[in-house]
Amino acid sequence: MKLRLDVFYLYAARAARGFGDGFAVIILPVYLSEIGFIPLQIGLVAAAALLGSAGMTMAVGILARHHDLRRLLLISALAMLLTGLALPNFETVAFVLVIVFLGTMNPSTGDIGMFVPLEHAMLAHGAPDQDRTRIFAHYSLIGAIAAAVGALAAATPDGLVLIGVDKTDALKAMFYFYAALGLVCIALYQRLPRTETHETPPRATALGPSKGIVYKLAALFSLDAFAGGFAVQSLVALWLFERFDLSLAQASLFFFWSNVLTAFSYPIAVRLAERFGLVNTMVFTHIPSSVCLIVAAFSPNLTIVLTLLLVRSALSQMDVPTRTSYVMAVVTPAERPAAASVTAVPRSLASSISPALAGALLATSFSGLPLVICGVLKIVYDVSLLMTFRHVKPPEEKSAG
Repeated sequence: MKLRLDVFYLYAARAARGFGDGFAVIILPVYLSEIGFIPLQIGLVAAAALLGSAGMTMAVGILARHHDLRRLLLISALAMLLTGLALPNFETVAFVLVIVFLGTMNPSTGDIGMFVPLEHAMLAHGAPDQDRTRIFAHYSLIGAIAAAVGALAAATPDGLVLIGVDKTDALKAMFYFYAALGLVCIALYQRLPRTETHETPPRATALGPSKGIVYKLAALFSLDAFAGGFAVQSLVALWLFERFDLSLAQASLFFFWSNVLTAFSYPIAVRLAERFGLVNTMVFTHIPSSVCLIVAAFSPNLTIVLTLLLVRSALSQMDVPTRTSYVMAVVTPAERPAAASVTAVPRSLASSISPALAGALLATSFSGLPLVICGVLKIVYDVSLLMTFRHVKPPEEKSAG
């Protein structure tokens, strides 16, 4: 498969964003705790970030039908730049909530946010059916590897403290670096060709013959995202900090390996999808990861907890490239931007509710309760997805059959 130049630039931008998200999810709760936020307030910040992400994703999904994708990506990268510049300069709860709501700070390092429907539509444009899942797997792999390296960079503030830098100032410096990565994305997106995505008449609706499938997928993905919001990485990091007294350097190393395992699960997901199908791969890798999360919540031993969470990381994200490929496959090319947005926005909305609840539950006598809720709800989602879509095949599986 020959790599298109526009795909290369999108991969590079995904790497820059992944690196930024990799350290941001770890240092964000540490920074907020440092300036006096309590767990409930940190949960509210995570919820606001996800809620704002939903609104921005919906906006770009609507605009993508009538505007150049390159221009919208440049606007998104500018928002990333401004988020990094603004966050370290305001310390009151209200201002921080506004910044994360309007910005691009991602508390989960997942495939959510205003960039997602735009990049997905550009990647799917012109991709042959037999290469589509592989393209998205490479996209996810690059993002996860970059996030792993970014997680290592989260230990930088500890190093700066050792040479006499104030801890709060060291954490703020990382947000300025996040802003610099926004500049890198701007430079990469400027090299993309102009791409008009509307292939239907101006009066046509964004979703046409596939809207029933898309709405069902959106509903199920919302359940999955609501569950995932109870265990976004920022809150898992906070749980590890508070329950096991992990240092920033230890957390950085753990999330590095967590993201590495996630990264290398993507190529395996492609192989599994080719053999067993996209839906089966999504479901039967997801359920064991949820079981690991539930067991980790009850374990009092740090080594066992970290092992279970690493096993979960190796399994839980195999549905990312397969899910994206499946959505792009079961709709018409003209519906792809809208389908990416319609399936992404409810995910962001649903996931924006649960972090605030999880933040409150972390302060209860059983702080692992959010992890249990996450695991149970995800299993319900997996079973529902299998029962609803096991017979809805993408083109490559129909031809193989």
